Amino acid sequence: MEKEEIIRLLNIDFVRELEASMIYVQNSFLMEKCDPSRVTEAIAVDEMRHMWWLADLITARGGKPTMEHKELNFGADNLKSQLERQIEQETEGIDVYTQQIEIIDDEEVVGVLKHILDEEKRHRKEFKMRLEELI
Repeated sequence: MEKEEIIRLLNIDFVRELEASMIYVQNSFLMEKCDPSRVTEAIAVDEMRHMWWLADLITARGGKPTMEHKELNFGADNLKSQLERQIEQETEGIDVYTQQIEIIDDEEVVGVLKHILDEEKRHRKEFKMRLEELI
């Protein structure tokens, strides 16, 4: 795979992590101070760390991380909807990372993506556990 295509894919990932960070930070502010709020805040920090890793990969390959994101969907102003949106965000990431790991032939990139994928799966599990407690 050409370096430019790897950079393009990594920028897609970078923007998704940026969007997740902003969604989770906003939701953690709006959630009643509770366990899901604290977990959401902590996971937002994880997503920011993923951004750093991806930015390092992008710049090491001669690219520039993009901050251009789409309009954000935070979920409605209730805990159930926010958690459902966050689960959806993690599921989208899991699907994309899984696909990218299969097609990217850069060993360093694949190693980082596998690590992020494992964390995204843990994040989704954390959000699902909090949602199940509400139901």
